[in-house]
Amino acid sequence: MRVWKRLLWALLGIAALAMVSYELSQAGVRPVKLVETGLLAMTPLALAAVGECINEKAGVINIGIEGIFLITAVVGVYWAEVFNSGLIGILMGGVFGGLIGAVLGVLSTYGKADQIIAGMGLNVMSLGLVQYLLMAIWAFPGIHIFPRELVVPRLSLPFTELRISPFTLIAVAAAVLATLMLGRTLLGLRIRAAGDKPEAVDVAGINVNHVRILASALGGFLAGVGGAFMPLGWFGGLVKEISAGRGFIALAAVVFAGLNPLLALIASFIFGYAEGVAFTIVVTPGVKEVIPFHFIQMIPYLLTIIILAIFVTFRRFPNALGKPYIRE
Repeated sequence: MRVWKRLLWALLGIAALAMVSYELSQAGVRPVKLVETGLLAMTPLALAAVGECINEKAGVINIGIEGIFLITAVVGVYWAEVFNSGLIGILMGGVFGGLIGAVLGVLSTYGKADQIIAGMGLNVMSLGLVQYLLMAIWAFPGIHIFPRELVVPRLSLPFTELRISPFTLIAVAAAVLATLMLGRTLLGLRIRAAGDKPEAVDVAGINVNHVRILASALGGFLAGVGGAFMPLGWFGGLVKEISAGRGFIALAAVVFAGLNPLLALIASFIFGYAEGVAFTIVVTPGVKEVIPFHFIQMIPYLLTIIILAIFVTFRRFPNALGKPYIRE
């Protein structure tokens, strides 16, 4: 499916959410609060989705985003407490996410590992590792509440009541820069060639595996920032299931976008705003009594399934996606 058709679908999705927002505003919900919550929910999705677009352009699939989210959420909080800075904690989450991405890149290139199995293994391992780390570090299972001062403060936009996180702006900038990098730079050309025609990269004297590992590390870094952002820039606390399937929602945004970082940003906003609507309905008197609580919480995931059902047949993957390069 062409980019403009995907953009049209995205605009239709935004229009539908706008209609829902209008109806909720009639029930007493403040639109500003909806937008703020939607942007917060969008941020980790957008960071991870943009990173995965870069991964898959290089021919590497990382379905372990859910695991990276979980691990870097714990890592980010730990280092935030060590340095008494939420900002450093988020950056350390990005560093650890980059290391995990690089390890997956090495396994899938030099180790010739099945990339789907490796990513699923990371997701499964993280479920137990996070619970172990919560006990080993803070001696409390399942939850850790850190000082409120570690939460990265939000910015007030001039002439509006809107307050957004600086990392939301970073997510938008990452999508723009990734688009420019992939389409306008030599590095972007090498990344795209490593996914479509790796033999051409090899003939040019460039190590295909190195390009893919670099893309994996960059994608892991962005996902790691998103994982650490959730406790330190959004929730203000850490629980063992903090990712709540958002890694898979980020992958759905990538599918919708067709590996276009800007479209991935738009898709992340739609998913994030849907989650913001769900959160808002749950706490709105007069609305939460009418619509069942568990049905409300299904909204973001139901939207994910619908998007995948519509767009899964329209994806255009790089020719060598998921295939280790074997030099002849």
